[in-house]
Amino acid sequence: MRQVPGGTDVLASLLGAAPVIVAETRADPADPFLFPEEVEAVARAVDKRRTEFATVRQCARAALAELDVPPVPILPGLKGAPRWPDGIVGSMTHCAGYRAAVVARASAVTSLGIDAEPAAPLADADVLRLVSDETERAALAELGIRHPDVPWDRLLFSAKESVYKTWFPLMGSWLGFEDARVAFAPDGTFTAALLVPGPVVAGRELTGFAGNWLIRDGIAVTAIVLPLTPPPAGT
Repeated sequence: MRQVPGGTDVLASLLGAAPVIVAETRADPADPFLFPEEVEAVARAVDKRRTEFATVRQCARAALAELDVPPVPILPGLKGAPRWPDGIVGSMTHCAGYRAAVVARASAVTSLGIDAEPAAPLADADVLRLVSDETERAALAELGIRHPDVPWDRLLFSAKESVYKTWFPLMGSWLGFEDARVAFAPDGTFTAALLVPGPVVAGRELTGFAGNWLIRDGIAVTAIVLPLTPPPAGT
């Protein structure tokens, strides 16, 4: 993994030796560059959305430069997913006080999914009920007893976002919160069992994804790096 300097190392620390490039920052530049097509894409958005959109694309282009990919527009495609240059896989995320992008060559990684959230419990309990099932809520309650300092509900929301971002480039279709069951381990890992037919990678159908999580400096991040040849189910 190579990191593009950006004033923080949250995702860079999480992804370790993964064959990816990370660019992350906690500050929005005063006048971030956007291509005309990108300006048009957010012309009707509120200022906050335009700022996030611009900064996270600055991160993405900084990361792509490390792969010798020249600056190009990164436009929202189907369902808002970013359209990466040919031969590139990637994922972007932003939350209050943090923006990041992770990219890799498609010859090294099958798909990527990252998400960042404030490291605080969900403000609305209804959100947890929306994104989880009884099995997940019971597991979170147990984890909360043993590790009360971790906002497990927020991490679950983040992990499901990372699952979707990994899934969508492979399938091009919606994946609901109820379509994947996430289980966390206190060691900073998680698994996501797909409850619907999964993508076929390297000749076999995937039944789930494996990811990592980290809380640092007030930010909770989750990430999935799907290798070219995923390990057999259950390993």
